[in-house]
Amino acid sequence: MKIFSPVEIVKRYATLKNHRIYTMPIVILMPHSRCNCRCVMCDIWKGNNNLQQLEESDIEKLLSSLKTFKTKLVVMSGGEALMHPNFFGLCDILRSRKIKITILSTGLLLKKYAEEIIAKTDEVIVSLDGSQEVHDKIRNIPDTFNKLKEGVRELKNLNKEYRITARCVIQKANFKDLPNIVDAAKDIGLDQISFLNADVSTDAFNRPNLWEDEKVGEVKLSLQEVAQFKEIIENLIKTHSKDFKSGFIAESPEKLRRFYNYYAAFHGLCDFPTVTCNAPWVSTVIEADGSVRPCFFHAKIGNIRESTLTESINSPGSISFRKNLDTTTNPICKKCVCSLNLSPLAKL
Repeated sequence: MKIFSPVEIVKRYATLKNHRIYTMPIVILMPHSRCNCRCVMCDIWKGNNNLQQLEESDIEKLLSSLKTFKTKLVVMSGGEALMHPNFFGLCDILRSRKIKITILSTGLLLKKYAEEIIAKTDEVIVSLDGSQEVHDKIRNIPDTFNKLKEGVRELKNLNKEYRITARCVIQKANFKDLPNIVDAAKDIGLDQISFLNADVSTDAFNRPNLWEDEKVGEVKLSLQEVAQFKEIIENLIKTHSKDFKSGFIAESPEKLRRFYNYYAAFHGLCDFPTVTCNAPWVSTVIEADGSVRPCFFHAKIGNIRESTLTESINSPGSISFRKNLDTTTNPICKKCVCSLNLSPLAKL
């Protein structure tokens, strides 16, 4: 891992202090708007008929800003980024500037593109929603678990050191499967698994209209289920203590207990877990139509096809947004399921 220079560290502290972006270690790109799954907790797939995608010219235009901001890591998110017809061409442009690339993937195309993934990216994070039956039901596409498993094993056969981890969104359809999810991650051959709660309160993930209460109820835990969830978490902490100690489960037991608090808060049993986040100061999200957001959940602040990334994130409005954003009280931040708190001294 490359250590930041003293100048970069000073710039990162300056960004956090005065809210003008001098350095941005992480950029999240959504190269392609379509997805090859139909998950219950995400509406991205509902826009499959309205294709949007970033082109090589968009990435080329970004390079100047990425150089200025000393960007270290680009995360390819989605939809399914691997569905982009020239995905690895985009990777080539970024890697020419020695930028690391992480792919967030459903896992269905890993086997097909295994050689290119190994050659042109640095890490894959797959979505794992449960043991086989549960995962397939949530993904709403036949045989997704086995295809994910085959893809991971193909990557590992090509390079056993290549890092492949998983993220799991915990919600109504899989919370009871929690210990089996950890075991499934081991069986598949993943290096680590991490967990998130399901976002049910924002317009992220192609939800321009907020979910109705009925839809929210299909994803968040009921009052009775919240009580069950607490017990399941405590049992997991006991039965999988070695996986917490080894880091195979990315979250600590204390952090996993906060997942209970998130769902319990919807029923007035406690407050939402306190969020410590500096995502708008250390990262940005660029969507498939070129829109720029300070994170997945807050409103758009520009478009790379209308102005440079630098102009968008350092516009007077963007600086004012960061200056006035209190992540401990902002109603969107208080319910955030995907916060980022990157130290100025952190290495990528």
